Amino acid sequence: MTAAVRQLLDSFDALSEAEKHEVVVELLRRSDESAPPDLPDEAFVAAAEELFLELDAREAADAHP
Repeated sequence: MTAAVRQLLDSFDALSEAEKHEVVVELLRRSDESAPPDLPDEAFVAAAEELFLELDAREAADAHP
């Protein structure tokens, strides 16, 4: 992982949950624009669901140390 990516992730981790959600939605929107046309919408839905489940798990873990 590059330093720029690590810095971006560290900044993301510092955001509120609402801001994280906003970032994820925007990243998914942008990735949809650059995705190959043969990539099904279901792939994006699955990726978003996996990401949000991971964020929920992290939030739950942080709330109950």
